[in-house]
Amino acid sequence: MKSFNRFLYGPTPEERVREWRNKLRKEQRQLDREIMNLKRHTDTSRGQLKVLAKKNDVKSAKILAKEIVRANKQRDRLESSKARINSVDMQLQHQLSMVKVTGAFQKSTEIMKQTNALVKLPQLSATMREMSMEMMKSGIMEEMMEETLEGLDDEELEEEADAEVDKVLFELTDGKLGQAGRVASELPVSWQTWTCCPNSHATAGGRGGDGGRECAHGAHDGRPAEQLRPPQLSRVRCPFHHVLVYHH
Repeated sequence: MKSFNRFLYGPTPEERVREWRNKLRKEQRQLDREIMNLKRHTDTSRGQLKVLAKKNDVKSAKILAKEIVRANKQRDRLESSKARINSVDMQLQHQLSMVKVTGAFQKSTEIMKQTNALVKLPQLSATMREMSMEMMKSGIMEEMMEETLEGLDDEELEEEADAEVDKVLFELTDGKLGQAGRVASELPVSWQTWTCCPNSHATAGGRGGDGGRECAHGAHDGRPAEQLRPPQLSRVRCPFHHVLVYHH
């Protein structure tokens, strides 16, 4: 009899909800696998980035840093999508409770909002579109809204890649190179004086055989580099230009 009714009238509300929740759990498990893969990839890339930083190959390090930034952004999207799936699942449980009282599904703006967001993720697009059509027929949702997937523009990607390289340099040198933040004034005074940077616009009788040219940033605390330049200089990397300089 149940099979006949299902053939004649379609699935019951309980069967619909069970089917939707099973699909959501399946997609969530897939997201978990992708998140773990991205984490492993990011960990490996950060290890390679540290090797490049030790070799002073900042150009290659920055290229790799862009990949890390993209992977981190993708992980954030997947984590956010998992939270949205949980929200839809909870709302479906609530719908099931309402069906037992009223005998029918109720419109849910929360389900519509979360589903519209989930459709934007390529990994979930097909499943969520199919579910959305079924939910519209069941009276839970109204017409879907089309939205575009947000991405990183080139300028934003460059900035975040620079920050990633700075972060690695900061960690590798115990805070001596790179920046934990992007504010130069927060660096210790002893790390605010840079000389012999090839990107300079002036010379200041430096040491080391590279022409003695002074970094255009000079003394980053505002005092002339000549007043702060110590008697003994060692070869390090300027965090502002990412080039070899001489520093105390």
